[in-house]
Amino acid sequence: MNELRLHTEAHAASASGEPAIAPASDADYVAKVRGAAEKFEAFFIAHLLRQMRESTRAMAGEESVLNSRSGQEMLDMADVALADSLASQRAFGIADLIVRQLVPAATHPTLKTSAPPVASSD
Repeated sequence: MNELRLHTEAHAASASGEPAIAPASDADYVAKVRGAAEKFEAFFIAHLLRQMRESTRAMAGEESVLNSRSGQEMLDMADVALADSLASQRAFGIADLIVRQLVPAATHPTLKTSAPPVASSD
């Protein structure tokens, strides 16, 4: 985590004209950023699914399978597995945005480039 902080501070320092502090290895930094971004996207998706599942449970009757303790635990595990799978595919694009923010595209050309705008103010 300290390496991520140092690289972010280095990027901010280089933008302000101050000397930059380079991380130990750019490839290691990019790998760590991608991993953390993917985990964050998985956490976010799992939280959305958890909130949706709680709403469904609130509307279901007391005799519903959704309100049984074992059913809830199985659905919770399924939601986490689904969130991990969606995040590994970058389905929501959150991880891509985080990586693009923390790793300048000029220093890492394998990142996706942004699409041209759909509409413009011109």
